[in-house]
Amino acid sequence: MNLRGIVATNLRHLRHAKGLSQEELADRAGINRNYIGMLEREENAATVDMLERIAIVLDADPIEFFRRRS
Repeated sequence: MNLRGIVATNLRHLRHAKGLSQEELADRAGINRNYIGMLEREENAATVDMLERIAIVLDADPIEFFRRRS
């Protein structure tokens, strides 16, 4: 799995763990509601700044986006 796929998988996992929809996460992060879906479908690659904003909303360490899950 490439890095974009790892980030997408981890974003989805962290979002589900918080019980948030894509729209709720985007709203809380102050970003376009379609953007989270695009990240999760690997259609877009997030900047470090954007991952930081999303991590804050998810109350997660940004490094969690890059961990390989078995």
